[in-house]
Amino acid sequence: MKRSGTDLSVISIWQRIVRQRYLYYMSVPFVIFVFVFSYMPLWGWTMAFQQFRVGKSFFDQKWVGFDNFRMLFQDDQFFNALRNTLAMSFMGLIASFTIPILFAVLLNEVRISFLKRFVQTVSYLPHFVSWVVVAGIVTKMLSAENGVVNQILVGLHLIHEPIQFMAKENLFWYLVTSADIWKETGWNAIIYLAAIAGIGPELYEAARVDGASRLKQIWHITLPGIRSTIIILLIMSIGHLISIGFEKQFLLGNSLVKEKSEVLDLYALNYGLGMGRYSFGTAINIFNSVVSLILLFVANGIFKKITKESIM
Repeated sequence: MKRSGTDLSVISIWQRIVRQRYLYYMSVPFVIFVFVFSYMPLWGWTMAFQQFRVGKSFFDQKWVGFDNFRMLFQDDQFFNALRNTLAMSFMGLIASFTIPILFAVLLNEVRISFLKRFVQTVSYLPHFVSWVVVAGIVTKMLSAENGVVNQILVGLHLIHEPIQFMAKENLFWYLVTSADIWKETGWNAIIYLAAIAGIGPELYEAARVDGASRLKQIWHITLPGIRSTIIILLIMSIGHLISIGFEKQFLLGNSLVKEKSEVLDLYALNYGLGMGRYSFGTAINIFNSVVSLILLFVANGIFKKITKESIM
């Protein structure tokens, strides 16, 4: 009796599962962890379609449909927060994506191993410093009273009197981006250094035999060698464009720069949780998640079509 192709494929799948059963057993705790902490909380999204009141059961809540979303899109402050989020996200994407690659490539060219390790260690240490400490350092350095930056600028006669950096709306986006670069560049460069380490040394030897300079070796060997890593990380970064958190903005911002510092997560905190409007805050969270998902699929589709590289 002949078996159909479908039956044979099902049998082969089950045989493979049986052979790899220990790997599946090992993955069970992680699947449960993801389900409990990433999928079960999605039940809370129902709050966005309710006029949620604390103390009432789920079935006693008043259902309001898309009223919370209508309120969201009719609020001018929401669009201001969206503008700030996208502006700082794009600035952070450009800076925190290109600078770590440049740093990793330049660090890879250092031939003194002790110096290379020292620079790498010093560069990624700020990643482990909390944003509370970083915000304090930035505020002290930019202070108009005995701030290092103002003292240097006045000493070089570039300015006549100290500048209130933290009170300048037009500088806030740049301050946040600069602080983020200082904190995360070394850490973000680690994965590029690992990718560069995987490039075969024989390629560089052949290039040197052909007379290629170090700059040409970087351009024709190093960068193409880490191309896949760059594209995958870029796709993932685009997917997180609108979900940048609020710690930096909350700690570095103040009432004088509120128009430029309030991002979507901070907007949800202030006008959602802070005012007891849990349904409204949930609607903002759903908007963030849906837009992030769309950006991820769009970026993945574009890069898959153009570069044949994708994450799914």
